[in-house]
Amino acid sequence: MTGVGATRRITVVNPNTSDALTATITAAARAVAPVGTTLVGVHPDAGVPSVESHAEEAVAAVGVLQVVRDHDADTDAFVVACFGDTGVAAARELATGPVVGMTEAALQTACLVAHRFAVITLPPRTIAHTDRVVAALGLAHRCTVAAVDVAVLDLEDGAAAELAAFTREGRRLVADGAEAIVLGCAGLAELVEPLGRALGVPVIDGVAAAVGLAAGLLAQGLTTSTAGTYARIAHPGPVLTTTTTATAGEH
Repeated sequence: MTGVGATRRITVVNPNTSDALTATITAAARAVAPVGTTLVGVHPDAGVPSVESHAEEAVAAVGVLQVVRDHDADTDAFVVACFGDTGVAAARELATGPVVGMTEAALQTACLVAHRFAVITLPPRTIAHTDRVVAALGLAHRCTVAAVDVAVLDLEDGAAAELAAFTREGRRLVADGAEAIVLGCAGLAELVEPLGRALGVPVIDGVAAAVGLAAGLLAQGLTTSTAGTYARIAHPGPVLTTTTTATAGEH
């Protein structure tokens, strides 16, 4: 971790191995980072190209632990950019600084701006991953989870082509009472503004929400409690080899 008064470094972890998505995610994170914050986007060198199943999530979680091991010494806070918060609980047992999952951050942010809200994730089989976090936070009475039939890797060329699908699903959810929409995948930040205009409700990008919360925790001098659940452990054996730094720079 950096010293007191030094530039803060937030490492944004994309648990899949896509260079294109990592670059997109890091750019979205840098756009909302406080002045003086260094943003570094990383992904595991080995693993899965996307996380769309429980099996892929298990592999990707190992990659998250590898990234934490490789970058903990020079990182003040980690953001995990995968909806479902892949590997977040385990990473909190290893990281020196706070670890913020984009799903939890997005849902908690939605609670501050709306009573009822909805997540639009992708593809439909990953609804279970979001349901898990919604249930853990006790938000099932406030949050509806829906999905569009789009593959994660379809976002490698940008998310603009998916605006129509998100708009259709968003209008249905707003008509059913949703007062805000959470984008349920990393790499969707470019939809926030046009979708918000089309729906007339707040639209929340989880990566932006997570970076804001991570910066806030650092400003307060807070990190993960080691008093019980997240008590520190030694690194749990060998995992992957190295990690790839996709994008870095000071905001």
